[in-house]
Amino acid sequence: MKQELRNEIVSLRSKRVPIRGIAKQLGISRNTVRSVLKSVQKERDEGAAHPDLALAVRRPSCLDAHEERIRELLDRYQDITAQRVLEELREAGFTGGYTIVKERVRELRPRPLTEPSLRFETKPGYQAQMDYSPFTIAFTEEGLRRVYLFSYILGYSRRRYHHWVEAQDFTTTVREHVRAFKYLGGIAEVCLYDGMKVVVLRYEDEEPIYNPRFLAFCTHYGYRPWACRRRRPQTKGKVERPFLFVDTNLLNGRTFRSLAHLNEVTEWWLANVADVRPNAETNRPPIEMYEEERAHLLALPAHDYDTAEVAYRVVNAEGGVHYLGNFYSVPWQYIGSLLPVKITETALMVYSPKITEIARHALVPRGITGTRCIDKAHTPGDDLRKKHELLKSRYEEFGQRGVRFLEGLVAHRRYGKDEAWKVLMLLGTYQRADFVAALERAVRFGAYSVHAVERILAANAVPKPPIEVVGEREARRISDCFGDTPIVPRSTKDYEEIYPPTKDGHHDEAP
Repeated sequence: MKQELRNEIVSLRSKRVPIRGIAKQLGISRNTVRSVLKSVQKERDEGAAHPDLALAVRRPSCLDAHEERIRELLDRYQDITAQRVLEELREAGFTGGYTIVKERVRELRPRPLTEPSLRFETKPGYQAQMDYSPFTIAFTEEGLRRVYLFSYILGYSRRRYHHWVEAQDFTTTVREHVRAFKYLGGIAEVCLYDGMKVVVLRYEDEEPIYNPRFLAFCTHYGYRPWACRRRRPQTKGKVERPFLFVDTNLLNGRTFRSLAHLNEVTEWWLANVADVRPNAETNRPPIEMYEEERAHLLALPAHDYDTAEVAYRVVNAEGGVHYLGNFYSVPWQYIGSLLPVKITETALMVYSPKITEIARHALVPRGITGTRCIDKAHTPGDDLRKKHELLKSRYEEFGQRGVRFLEGLVAHRRYGKDEAWKVLMLLGTYQRADFVAALERAVRFGAYSVHAVERILAANAVPKPPIEVVGEREARRISDCFGDTPIVPRSTKDYEEIYPPTKDGHHDEAP
């Protein structure tokens, strides 16, 4: 038997770990443990053992006679309390107190084993890890806010990229990945993730089913995502441990005016503190090891992945669209139209049905609502005649039925022209043919009001699918015009072929 194992057995026994616990922890039989202890005791008695291996000698106690009963109770009921053990011993004639029983139970109870954390040291450029961490920060200008720290860290050098964001959605996640890749000048071959929905849709038989949209993003940059084992956060320790350093160093003793100011300070902190401070595991500054790793990173593609969000919105009667609780104006000629909207980190653009840009606004920061962004060029101004001519031309698109409805609405309603714009809004909810049929029915029965048209449509027409469920053809056309070339998502089996399973057939260990 190796001396290391003998020493471990005696060391554990000197800490009063029971024989059963030693055997379980070291993966050997109890008889082997007893044999080693007996042998070491004999050597010690003969003066051959090292004094550090001396076994603890217990003083005689009135509880010794009941030790076997205590062991029996602990083996049978793993969660039994010292108080319950005392009650059982009382029935057997024990007259001692609770404290002595508690100490003996603590000594004899098998200690719970903590599965050792596995650290994966990787070659340069092979692995990175990414995660979010939530923080609540009291900004001096923006008040108390919940923000999230995006972190991407290279596994070999431990050089990291940090950026504070307002959400953890798909658009934000891929945008921050692109920033991290540019900041670090390349991409690791594999990136570890937890089970975040952006990356993993669900698990089947403990195997991750990756989000096809995210796989398309990974394919664009040529790296492989790797979802670490569920309920095993230790697998991503390289990215999760630095969050504590952020809390105790970056945020400690500093105040921040706003989220933008926090990111400015973080950029300085990365370059002047995090990059140059020796890592606890490598004992070398990350920036120094990064110089060795940089040449091994995957090269950036010629064109960035388009991280903008594309949605559809109906232009309301006020001549604008809403996004996250804020109003953005659109040329008033498009009232009632369903238009594509492109949202980047800093801007919101609205496009016509022919995919030409018709409006552009600075994006209101997330968390702020009720803001009205209005471009005066989008409003008809004081030229009411021009506005009425446009309104008339819009109804002429629906033929004689549309013209007759508009004339009747203006004649019968005090604010008929304003109501006519609201009627056009229904085109965003119902098909054009159903809308025209509703106008015809309203004219036939002399029902000139927006509420009448709404009731007719509700009774006789089926609403369009939700705006989010836009036809595949239209979505592809919009994406092509915006310059985001679609990439066919790979099957997850492709990734399994690239990285074969382990001997036990699992894919859930870190690469």
